[in-house]
Amino acid sequence: MANLCNSTTLNTPFTSSTKSSSLASTPKPSQLFLHAKRNQTFKVSCKVSNNDRNQNVETNSVDRRNVLLGLGGIYGVANAVPLATAAPVPAPDLTSCSRAEINPGGPDVPYTCCPPRPDSLDKVPYYKFPSMTKLRVRPPAHAVDEEYIAKYNLAISRMRELDKDPKDPRGFKQQANIHCAYCNGAYIIDGKKLQVHESWLFFPFHRWYLYFYERILGSLIDDPTFALPYWNWDHPKGMRLPPMFDVPGSSIYDARRNPHVRNGTIIDLGSFGDETNTTQLQTMTNNLTHMYRQMITNSPCPLPFFGARYVKGTDPNPGAGTIENIPHTPVHIWTGTVRGSKLENGDTSFGENMGNFYSAGLDPVFYCHHGNVDRMWNEWKQIGGKRRDLTDKDWLNSEFFFYDENRNPWRVRVRDCLDSKKMGYDYAPMPTPWRNFKPTRKTTTGKVNTGSLPPVSQVFPLAKLDKAISFSINRPASSRTQKEKNEQEEMLTFNGVKYDDREYIRFDVFLNADKTVNANELDKVEFSGSYTSLPHVHANHNSSPEGISFQLAITELLEDIGLEDEDTIAVTVVPKAGGETISIEGAEIKLVAC
Repeated sequence: MANLCNSTTLNTPFTSSTKSSSLASTPKPSQLFLHAKRNQTFKVSCKVSNNDRNQNVETNSVDRRNVLLGLGGIYGVANAVPLATAAPVPAPDLTSCSRAEINPGGPDVPYTCCPPRPDSLDKVPYYKFPSMTKLRVRPPAHAVDEEYIAKYNLAISRMRELDKDPKDPRGFKQQANIHCAYCNGAYIIDGKKLQVHESWLFFPFHRWYLYFYERILGSLIDDPTFALPYWNWDHPKGMRLPPMFDVPGSSIYDARRNPHVRNGTIIDLGSFGDETNTTQLQTMTNNLTHMYRQMITNSPCPLPFFGARYVKGTDPNPGAGTIENIPHTPVHIWTGTVRGSKLENGDTSFGENMGNFYSAGLDPVFYCHHGNVDRMWNEWKQIGGKRRDLTDKDWLNSEFFFYDENRNPWRVRVRDCLDSKKMGYDYAPMPTPWRNFKPTRKTTTGKVNTGSLPPVSQVFPLAKLDKAISFSINRPASSRTQKEKNEQEEMLTFNGVKYDDREYIRFDVFLNADKTVNANELDKVEFSGSYTSLPHVHANHNSSPEGISFQLAITELLEDIGLEDEDTIAVTVVPKAGGETISIEGAEIKLVAC
């Protein structure tokens, strides 16, 4: 591996948009600088600039080689079957709130996640946005200056001080508990546990959550323009833990992080709990591949992006959207403690803090991470095509409950959070190099001999995904016209996927490849997508009791591989984590209206 610390230039097709940030001139440690036009240079800068526990309970060189980074499509999402009866999910009844669970069946969270109750739940009004004179602009965390860092630390410090009054809903722990209550089974609605993950509620819930959190922080330092930073992990400049969060003793430091996140380690946006044996450059390449697949190939229309339909009276977790699946969940896994390790009090770790939904809000970087998740919502809509907000009234009229910076309770609706600028905030622009990261390299030449593989009917149902499997599968139609492709997306669908939701889960899917495929190099046209899951509570304490449907859009891949005219194709599934607990009822290819 060559040392590239002397302003080395690599001719690589990294691509960015033409956006630029006013913060780009701020000195930053260990960054990759991407330039504005395709096939321009890729430079490496090797400069180095060298806990609060809940009481209730650049550095390295990169491989000197040219990299062809043009990717195809990856994403996994489950689409729910249309329901006979439907109603939007209402704001939770706080009287239903009870102990949340760390994992299905226990143990219970050692403190209550339930918020203080207002005097009258029936009289809680709907939120109206206050007047504003200036947008709050959220900056990329790696580019902020010392003045901003000091202001942010002061705001978090004052929020922590509010914990002295456990009934103050603005306190640091109370704010963290919002996520615990909504995500670990504390609320009951219509006899079912409420869960805002793995469904179309994921994006709007977290947008409202950050909105009030940000306003509380601004009020505590008397700065109505204060804006949360976003962790710019979709760009090589931000593919590390933002340095300001890695200062022991500061208000935004969390000792319950995995030690590997320190000292400029490159993040793996597909992390599944174990270290991946790849170079830094390959990891960044994989990351940008994931982003292309999730934002473009696999989310050509709303439901794949937002997640499956989830309404009142139905079981939670019907299926995650592309960005929730990857990179949202892997960033949680990568940042949290090693599951099974010992905490300072001797307890066994469940991935605290970021690695488990019940504790994720106790790490300030959680809000920085979700800032970029929220930013992806805006970026996705700007790509165009059929990428627009859902229009289903059951989604638009779903509700949540929050307290504001003045301790006032409010009900909020999804339909009121579709435009971040109307909510009073926006994001400082950064290039999005993943937009042009379509894979061009092929694992194989020509077509894999499908006759040498067992048909899908002989492989499924699969009791245990404990090793890579390959099979042949028939397509519903071949040689489709462009008009037909525009009207219907071809979806590779895995039905009845079940697993132990106490474990980290990931498996990768490849087309036109057999079990010899190198699953550590994702910048290949054959890579279709991945499924991931973070440990969390499902209804009735069972592991995905009915099984989920996991879908991958493959129209673009079939074009790139040259399989449009084939009636039968080869599929390979490679387990990365939790395979011993994964079972799959069946697989099929469907044409889905988009």
